[in-house]
Amino acid sequence: MAINERVSRLLEQNRIEYEILPHREVFTAQEVAQTTHVSGRTLAKVVVVREPAGAYLMAVLPASCHLDLNLLEQMTGHRGSVLATEDELRRLFPDCELGAMPPFGRLYGMPMYLDHCFWKASEFFFQAGNHHEVVRMDFEDYLQLARPLAGEFCLHGSKVGV
Repeated sequence: MAINERVSRLLEQNRIEYEILPHREVFTAQEVAQTTHVSGRTLAKVVVVREPAGAYLMAVLPASCHLDLNLLEQMTGHRGSVLATEDELRRLFPDCELGAMPPFGRLYGMPMYLDHCFWKASEFFFQAGNHHEVVRMDFEDYLQLARPLAGEFCLHGSKVGV
């Protein structure tokens, strides 16, 4: 599976410059960062959360961080949110390999929250549907295309989280 067609079309239609970085197949965000020699602070990790009413949202945070679900719930005002299951992810992202979802919530009809940790970056890296390629683009271009809601929901370092 190559770069996700939805992402490719979005980037091409908006005339966004990007680069595809191939790498050996790996599955965790930290492994992707190590394999591609990209800082875990600029590589996006997508976590999908199901709110109590059944709606989904996308939380995008650096690969080197963990999600603090309590902070995300405070931001959204929805207590009782849970992580989406693998079956839900397969259904929500049928054109992606499991765990390689692109950080563009609007392409999948869900709100997206981007952690403030990224605002220090000039480049932005993410998986776009598979476990053997990473996309690199300018962070400002990403913000313009993704139009995320901003927030602080990262746990840094060895703190417990997702």
